[in-house]
Amino acid sequence: MAALTKPREKSGLWFIKQFSGVLVFILIIVHLLVNHFVSPNGLLTYQEVIAYLGNPWIAAMEITFLIVVTGHAILGIRSILLDLNPSKRVLSIIDPILVVVGIIAAGYGIWLTMIIVGRAM
Repeated sequence: MAALTKPREKSGLWFIKQFSGVLVFILIIVHLLVNHFVSPNGLLTYQEVIAYLGNPWIAAMEITFLIVVTGHAILGIRSILLDLNPSKRVLSIIDPILVVVGIIAAGYGIWLTMIIVGRAM
């Protein structure tokens, strides 16, 4: 009787997930500091958010934060699904779906950010 092998996370994906987790931690600290401590009362109005994202460095940081969080979340969801011990066939369906969902989510967030950045100009 053949032993059932559990699909495992490749070491490269594991490293990316760990590295992105550290980046999420760093970026969320910067995000919270800038949004809630640098700005005297926090960014409370739409106009304040537009002015805030008008700074290209801030917009780049927010987009990077969005991409890193999305990638980390997708890899985390994949890890949870791996714990359910899917077959290789199911995994070959899940992986592309997660990639597409991640691209759509990040793309939508970047698109919205760029619309706000455009309103600041």
